Amino acid sequence: MQLAPSILAADLADFKAALGVCERGGADLVHVDVMDGHFVPNLTFGIPVVRDLARATELPLDVHLMVTHPERLLAEYLDAGASWVSAHWEAVTHLDRMMAAIREGGAKAGVALNPATPVEVLIDVLPSLDFVLLMSVNPGFAGQPFLPYVVDKARRLRRLIEDRSLHVEIEMDGGIDATNIERVVAAGVDICVAGSAIFGAETPEESAHELRRLAEGGGR
Repeated sequence: MQLAPSILAADLADFKAALGVCERGGADLVHVDVMDGHFVPNLTFGIPVVRDLARATELPLDVHLMVTHPERLLAEYLDAGASWVSAHWEAVTHLDRMMAAIREGGAKAGVALNPATPVEVLIDVLPSLDFVLLMSVNPGFAGQPFLPYVVDKARRLRRLIEDRSLHVEIEMDGGIDATNIERVVAAGVDICVAGSAIFGAETPEESAHELRRLAEGGGR
């Protein structure tokens, strides 16, 4: 299991401290939620922020584009230092072209799905992907409760991947914490995004290590 703390849930006035939590907490990736105020209600991180984050850490940046027409911004986010890029199936007209552009830009290419979007829409494009990001909350706000039915979506997606002998990782984002991370990983999820469960804790670094321990079968 790979752990990707979401800095959207951190103190946005102190990104340096947030990155320190990620590094000392054993994170594998730093999850960066980009919101445009159109595809989702909120506005968050622009290209200059991603560029500064990339300069401040050696951890790969997992950039989640919750934006309308993400192809317009893709080259700039890649140039800014995004190592993983996911765009929403619901927002991209020419998905295969978008995935090819991400890979040509040197990043891992992923498709994000809203909770109500079935994983079966990806059957034809799966061979073009490095990962799929399953939203386990409706995108747009940090701190929402986990939607349990997305666990079954992960199981179905894992079967689709294995039946085709593909190497596609499954990422899940939204409401993951100590109460559900074992179930999430057991369903076939490879990468867990955690926001409030880490940055909302009294001891964020210890919380990150605890999530990994639970995910790897360490129990409570």
